[in-house]
Amino acid sequence: MIRLNVVREGQGPFVVLSHALGCDLHMWDGVAELLARAHTVVRYDHRNHGGSERVAGPLTMRTLADDAAELIAREAEGEPVHLVGLSMGGMMAQSLAAHRGELLRSVVVANSSSHYPDVAPWRSRIDTVRAQGIAAIAPGAVDRWLTHDHVTTPAGAAAARSLYDTLVRNDPEPYIACCEAVAAIDLRAGNARIERPTLVIAGSRDDATPPAMSDEIVAAIPHARLATLPTAHLSAVQQPAEFVALLIDFWRSL
Repeated sequence: MIRLNVVREGQGPFVVLSHALGCDLHMWDGVAELLARAHTVVRYDHRNHGGSERVAGPLTMRTLADDAAELIAREAEGEPVHLVGLSMGGMMAQSLAAHRGELLRSVVVANSSSHYPDVAPWRSRIDTVRAQGIAAIAPGAVDRWLTHDHVTTPAGAAAARSLYDTLVRNDPEPYIACCEAVAAIDLRAGNARIERPTLVIAGSRDDATPPAMSDEIVAAIPHARLATLPTAHLSAVQQPAEFVALLIDFWRSL
């Protein structure tokens, strides 16, 4: 079993938070603080990220979903959870919901995709990291994660610095393995089998996973709902209170 770095806080119905590529569980700090007032919040670092184990060799999105399934079974002790995933975490959530839906009470897929028709940008990123290290791609990544007007605020500037520092602390080869897993996704057939209530959150200013990618996910998952925030890629970082409000409204409607 893979060793994952996990933080658990609060009391109430279980919520599991799954972060974006290159980030760690602290991406959820603002969201977790609010949710923990009425929920048991479990957040963790994916393998190859943060304080979790680094594992050599290739992996797939199903591998990350299997990691999450083991975590949920252990932490929730049989209680179905609300799963919230953003970007790569949202891809993992789609995979888990399609294959292990019995573990879940509901699914939230934020700022994510179900497949990439053009993987050339991913190949370019991988080649750059392999040749020059993660620092070579970090400024561009952070620019896509938060809007420029947000970064000009004190809170936004602090968030950008923290995200940059987290990203460059990743080890290149394990990071590349995750990039390759993301580039290879095709979750469309599995999405048609998802039976759990699903909310998809898009960022209207998200250039990394544009709103059309969220539209495609909504169209594939039966009865999925769509909500939009005026954010870039890391909507949960840029607008944590608004993000949580969408979650609470969704869960109350179930």
